[in-house]
Amino acid sequence: MFETLPLYLTFVGASVALLALALLAYTLITPYREWALIRQGNSAAATSMGGTAIGMAIALSSVARGTYSVAELLMWGGLALVCQLLVFVAVCFLLPGFRQGIEADKLGYGVTLGTLSIAMGILNAGALSV
Repeated sequence: MFETLPLYLTFVGASVALLALALLAYTLITPYREWALIRQGNSAAATSMGGTAIGMAIALSSVARGTYSVAELLMWGGLALVCQLLVFVAVCFLLPGFRQGIEADKLGYGVTLGTLSIAMGILNAGALSV
């Protein structure tokens, strides 16, 4: 009954580590301080960060379902991370003043980035499950 427990724990651990790495990378490339803004009650920052986390988790879940290899999980999870970061870059390009919008708690900015990050996670999940 518990013979697959070590594999489960390995995959959960690797997935949590990749999710943490994704959020760290996200906070390093953004020009504002998400955690400080979230602590201040900034809904735009929380929504954008939450969408990124959900999008990444969706992609990681798809990879984990389709492989027994932790190396594949890490490789494809890394690619999903790059795609999530590219979403942020694209949104910044499409919405001039994005930093100021997030810092001013303009929820539309956060919702836009959050939903596009979730959409990218769904697209990644579909592509990664082939």
